[in-house]
Amino acid sequence: MTSTDKKFHLVKIYFYVCHRSDIELKYICERFSHKNEPEFTDQEAVTIYLYVMRFENRFNVKDMIEFASGYLHDWFPKLPSYKAFNVRINRLSEVFRVLSETVLNDFVPQCCSKTIKLIDSMPVITCFGKRTAKVAKVITDKGYCSTKGI
Repeated sequence: MTSTDKKFHLVKIYFYVCHRSDIELKYICERFSHKNEPEFTDQEAVTIYLYVMRFENRFNVKDMIEFASGYLHDWFPKLPSYKAFNVRINRLSEVFRVLSETVLNDFVPQCCSKTIKLIDSMPVITCFGKRTAKVAKVITDKGYCSTKGI
């Protein structure tokens, strides 16, 4: 994929997120404080998150912000620090839930069922203890699962 194609997809994702935000997402993450219009918007945070996951295959938030600060700084000059970006993404969890439902409805392939949808967010155990994963190394990460206590 060329650089021009990636820029096109970045703009396309941004406009889609802004469009959905104007319709429904702004009511989900509405701010009631004096900081209700931050310099770095929620739409920009969601766009960076989706773009970097899809086109750069970086699934760790720290990797996302490092890539964005290095390569997307011209597009997002008010990019916050890693800590602020992480807090923002965590506060937008409900937005991602609604957005994933909307994306499934808007872009469902013709061969898929229109009534049954499945999104899996449960962690899959690929190794235990001090071992490192040998399968799906690109998308696996070592961490603690509080649900399972492991």
